[in-house]
Amino acid sequence: MKQQRFSGTGVALITPFRNGKVDFEALERVIEHVIGGGVDFLVSLGTTGEAITLSDRESREVLDFTLRINNGRLPIVAGLFGDNHTARLVEMISQFNLEGFDAVMSSSPAYSKPSQEGIYQHYMALAKASPLPIIIYNVPSRTGRNVQADTVIRLARESEKFIAVKEAAGDMAQAMRLIKHRPPHLLVLSGDDPLTLPIIACGEEGVISVIANALPRPFSGMVRAALQGDLPTARILNNELLDIHPLLYIEGNPSGIKGLMEYMGLCSNEVRLPMAPLGEANLKALIGEFEKMKAASPSFR
Repeated sequence: MKQQRFSGTGVALITPFRNGKVDFEALERVIEHVIGGGVDFLVSLGTTGEAITLSDRESREVLDFTLRINNGRLPIVAGLFGDNHTARLVEMISQFNLEGFDAVMSSSPAYSKPSQEGIYQHYMALAKASPLPIIIYNVPSRTGRNVQADTVIRLARESEKFIAVKEAAGDMAQAMRLIKHRPPHLLVLSGDDPLTLPIIACGEEGVISVIANALPRPFSGMVRAALQGDLPTARILNNELLDIHPLLYIEGNPSGIKGLMEYMGLCSNEVRLPMAPLGEANLKALIGEFEKMKAASPSFR
């Protein structure tokens, strides 16, 4: 089925910057790095891509560049962010050229804190307007409202255009309820890298990842092993990565992952305000953990 193209490891691509502008040379390095590292699909202009700080022109340029560099190798999801007014978002979708993309991903509206009925009606309006399948992005730590499992299930039962949910509530019970009661066509994808292994063990199909920007091979290897039922291998890889996860988010995302990627020579650590680069002490701790992991982990040898 078409939605199975979005199982496994998706990577929420960063948007590299240099001197205030999008660094397309670095973006190409990152895309080649993650594809070479074995990820299964790409997500352009998500939270990690700092989509809400990009102009419309920059967003279009990043999407077009990502399509060109990928050149049909992997499925690509386009993030649709930047407007909490449903009618304006619908208008944006209707005017946006999504040719070449395989799905869109959109978080629920932030700030206004809509009811579950409001969230349902919002997504149904997007489904009516979107020419592509939709991945629901539930990230209540950012939006201020949890998209409850019953709301996701209701949406998926109403329209098969909803092919997946990126579940980033950090709530294992909610994820398990989604997995148990969803219709067959709906994929459940982790939105929290550290919880990916246990949620796969409960029946989810994959992840849209932050850490896979820097460490695609060990992380996608963990996901692949877990999906294949090889839990001993998955546990080894998960344990190798476990201690680095919290350091990536200690000052917010993507400050941590960009700090690590600069150290790896992939891009600058530059982010856009109101984000700031990772502080010196936390960067030192992150690099120290990365070097310790490299020295101890067979997957780096």
